[in-house]
Amino acid sequence: MKRRDVLQGGTLVLLLGAQQIARGASIVAVRIWPAPEYSRVTIESDAKLSSTQIVVTSPPRLAVDIEGLDLNPALRELVAQVKADDPFIAGIRVGQNAPGVVRMVIDLKQQALPQVFSLAPVAAYQHRLVFDLYPVKTADPLEALIAERMRDQPVPAPTGASDPLGELMARHAQRSGQPSGPANAPDSIANNARGTSTAGQFPSKNTPPPQKTDRLIIIALDPGHGGEDPGAVGPAGTREKDVVLKVALLLRERINATTVNGNPMRAFLTRDADFFVPLQQRVQKARRVQADLFVSIHADAFMTPSARGASVFALSQSGASSSAARWMANKENQADLIGGVNVKTQDAHVARAMLDMSTTAQVNDSLKLGSALLGEIGNVGRLHKAQVEQAGFAVLKAPDIPSVLVETAFISNPEEEAKLRSEDYQERLADALMRGINRYFAKNPPLARNRAV
Repeated sequence: MKRRDVLQGGTLVLLLGAQQIARGASIVAVRIWPAPEYSRVTIESDAKLSSTQIVVTSPPRLAVDIEGLDLNPALRELVAQVKADDPFIAGIRVGQNAPGVVRMVIDLKQQALPQVFSLAPVAAYQHRLVFDLYPVKTADPLEALIAERMRDQPVPAPTGASDPLGELMARHAQRSGQPSGPANAPDSIANNARGTSTAGQFPSKNTPPPQKTDRLIIIALDPGHGGEDPGAVGPAGTREKDVVLKVALLLRERINATTVNGNPMRAFLTRDADFFVPLQQRVQKARRVQADLFVSIHADAFMTPSARGASVFALSQSGASSSAARWMANKENQADLIGGVNVKTQDAHVARAMLDMSTTAQVNDSLKLGSALLGEIGNVGRLHKAQVEQAGFAVLKAPDIPSVLVETAFISNPEEEAKLRSEDYQERLADALMRGINRYFAKNPPLARNRAV
């Protein structure tokens, strides 16, 4: 096989010299996390690694010189991890550039904006050198959602109450030559909102437009953790990040097949695969698509295996409702440290604003949503607390979106871990969450949009 063929197949080419004995730092693990939003390469070592990098545009590639490291057979682990369908990485080449300096060249499928940074040891990880590859131009998820929805069968455009989203849909229709108005068929944000279910029906062609504001109702689903951050791990090895993603995908199917007063509902996932999303970005994503609700899905864990039951949390403006809630919020807020965030790229102004974005109205609506969900979850499993608890969860700080965090069960409890692994329980849990969302909207109908697009 020619070297060019190997690279085009998405396989790693490892050019090893005669000397393969590691000096200085030793590699602990190497990992690749491909995702539509960005691809990440992580080199974990027992000592901090320094690096310098050069971006080459033609052909696109990233060259990185890693200091304090000699070629090590552990790098061979990357061979099976570079996938042909990785949206950014075509292949990786590694060679000894100088004594104690390894050069890694990442051949790219498209122009990318790389971020290279180091992470200090945390949790189960030692030192990590991280390479994040972002697209030069990111897609607008709201525009993508509208385009997907308008691809099929249109209905009359909304009239009456102000609806910036409806106006944006009309503008998009004019540009594309399609009639304005939302479509009836379930579609997605770049596969984000795909899924069907028998848990509700969309209106037919002959269904007259509802008298109230006819618009898309968007539910942001946030499967916790992901990528470098596995979340809690059960006694049998079940990872929280895997379980909550499955539940979110099932709930997405139900949401996409449901209407509220004739208005179609759609789910938007902050992640729809195994990759990490920082806490602030989860909130920003939900706001960018003008979500009506935000539901973060997790699986609880405690130091003793006897703890059990589901819980629902809302944001608190004045301290945690219990010491357990405070402990839980502190634990969940550590996700960025474990998942790995490039702190140099964080907007300090946004970070400060996120500390005080909550409003009384948002918290009150979040408590109503939490109560509705808790009442339904209690019908399919045991509750840890019968009332909605409150604490300073960073992921719940959208000022204009009712937001809750659902701890589905204790993954640290062997019995509940087995339930979380069960497809039957995952289905019943998704059904309960869907009923809770419908129950909330029955008493709190979605209002006309008044946020700027």
